[in-house]
Amino acid sequence: MSQPSLRTTVVGSYPVPEWLMAMPSGQALIDATRVVFKTQEMAGIDVVVDGELYRWDVNHPDTNGMIDYFVKPMDGIREQVTRKDIVEFSQLEGMGFRVAPAGVVEGPIDEGTLNIPRDYARARQCTHHPLKFTLTGPHMLCKTLMDHHYNSRPEMAMALGRALAKQVADIDPEVIQVDEANITGHPEEIGWAADSINLVLDGAVKAKEKGVHLCFGNYGGQSIQKGHWEQLMTLINSLHCDHVVLEFAFRGYDELQYFRDGVDPRMGLGIGVVDVKVNTVETPEQIAQRIETATKRVGDDRIRWVHPDCGFWMNKRSIADRKIANLVRGRDLFLGIDSAAS
Repeated sequence: MSQPSLRTTVVGSYPVPEWLMAMPSGQALIDATRVVFKTQEMAGIDVVVDGELYRWDVNHPDTNGMIDYFVKPMDGIREQVTRKDIVEFSQLEGMGFRVAPAGVVEGPIDEGTLNIPRDYARARQCTHHPLKFTLTGPHMLCKTLMDHHYNSRPEMAMALGRALAKQVADIDPEVIQVDEANITGHPEEIGWAADSINLVLDGAVKAKEKGVHLCFGNYGGQSIQKGHWEQLMTLINSLHCDHVVLEFAFRGYDELQYFRDGVDPRMGLGIGVVDVKVNTVETPEQIAQRIETATKRVGDDRIRWVHPDCGFWMNKRSIADRKIANLVRGRDLFLGIDSAAS
């Protein structure tokens, strides 16, 4: 079958199945990952993700492993934090939703025992479908750490970027996606944030396509960052990627006006048309209407992907599954594709 002009995907995370939480094991993780893939495949998703289930940690359920999975194994980062560390962290701006730092940087950051290629290989064996693999970006990671070594957040971010670049150099997904959910609220940091993110993107030499997910955060249905897409045009244009994955369903589509002329035409746009911050399941007609609205704002040929705003890990599986299915139906309705025939 030919590839549709507008592809569907999901952002990354999927609700952890209760039976995996109850009886975690290596085999249970593989089985659960297969369930996540099969759910998307049966819905007709064009490029599937593994659900990031391997990152889940009962001790850090509030971030679903978006941070701790990456920084805990790295060299130079102390995982155990003291009361003094927590007090110091509380005085920093921009991370008020997190009580304690993910770690304290006390030496040069390097890969340590982090093993992204292992996790990619496990996922790749669970599906023959086109696969997107996701990882948290260096800007987001550095903002959650206490820096007692570099005395410079830009330098710390670059160190994290170099470590992650080593990790992604040998994996070959159809799409690799770097997730950044903090820079949206801190446009003053765009210069050094882009430099560190580009280290990771440039390191992913075997990935067929590269994307960056930008959102304003999702913490129990709340946005964490306050900001506007207009402030982020410079960042988007400076990224060494093929497309950006953007939150819009929750925020509305008025800000898309800045993308028509503000973003380099080389950059593909992925538009959020499913709101993960609500449990209401959008109908295919609603999703088709959102795609039509977005297309009118930026032009017929600018949008290459449609997807949810963010990951699904905070939703119930029954909600996430129906949103995924209707995402495809809505895309097909917009394109005039007969879903039953396809």
